Amino acid sequence: MSDASPPALSIAGVSHAFGSVKALDDVSLDVAPGRFVALLGVNGAGKSTLFSLITRLYDNVSGRIEVSGHDVRRAAGPALAQMGVVFQSRSLDMNLTIRQNLRYHGALHGIGRREARGRGDAALERVNLLDRAEAKVATLSGGQVRRAEIARALLHEPKLLLLDEATVGLDVQSRRDVVSAVRSLATGQGVGVLWATHLFDEIEPEDAVVVLHKGRVLAKGAAADIAGGGRLSDAFVSLTGTSPVEEVA
Repeated sequence: MSDASPPALSIAGVSHAFGSVKALDDVSLDVAPGRFVALLGVNGAGKSTLFSLITRLYDNVSGRIEVSGHDVRRAAGPALAQMGVVFQSRSLDMNLTIRQNLRYHGALHGIGRREARGRGDAALERVNLLDRAEAKVATLSGGQVRRAEIARALLHEPKLLLLDEATVGLDVQSRRDVVSAVRSLATGQGVGVLWATHLFDEIEPEDAVVVLHKGRVLAKGAAADIAGGGRLSDAFVSLTGTSPVEEVA
């Protein structure tokens, strides 16, 4: 990856409010190409609001958000074309096969049927799901559905992959499989990943971490550095003042 390549995602000085309630307060962070970055925060921290601003579901009126060098306000089309998104809620058509879902997504991006088939199979292979390409989504396990959604998000070959609490509701092994697949995409395909989570066991010591709490960034850096030789969960409690029983466990 060239040093001249722009960040997959660059956020600088972004704030957002809903009426008198400030959801985000001067948030800044970067995701480099090929880097897995964990956005760590409890429910209500502002993670989903930030994702909504990046994807243009909400309009950012302060600060700057760029995807692969494209400002999401001034060049929304090129910016959106460079991102793949997996939201917390399921979004595949359960009555279609995985391959049919990918083909439909390809059509939305102007990708022809034959090309969509090739790209789709390549994406499914990356998430170890090619052997289930003709299976209806309704027959898949929760982890397989998530991996199929990741494959769909990769179909148009984005530079940035956003995942908002992508493992919610999955069993431990399925969560591990999904996280492993995403890490492989970052290291093997050079995709920048912003992984929003509240689960500490999804974060490795070498991962870049952004701690978001009540709309503010409280810490940024390698997980091991933030943990300071101890447990990341303990450092998180110290930074946020949250109760490990009520919010962190």
